[in-house]
Amino acid sequence: MESLSTPLAKYLREKRKALNLTQPDLALKAGVGLRFIRDLEQGKTTLRMDKVNQVLKLFGQELGPTPVNRQNMINEKS
Repeated sequence: MESLSTPLAKYLREKRKALNLTQPDLALKAGVGLRFIRDLEQGKTTLRMDKVNQVLKLFGQELGPTPVNRQNMINEKS
């Protein structure tokens, strides 16, 4: 499993800690497994979007399209 500090992973970890929730607490409240929460907070790149949205819903958020700078993407591949 890749370990990345993605903006999503950082956001969820900070929100969880701000509410004094443990990872097991968050998993229970979101209706997902503890392993899923751990993978999510570690920045695993292959996760089910429906489950990610289950967790984000607790914080009034959901996944959606985000603009990217295509030129940066092209330059990174070079």
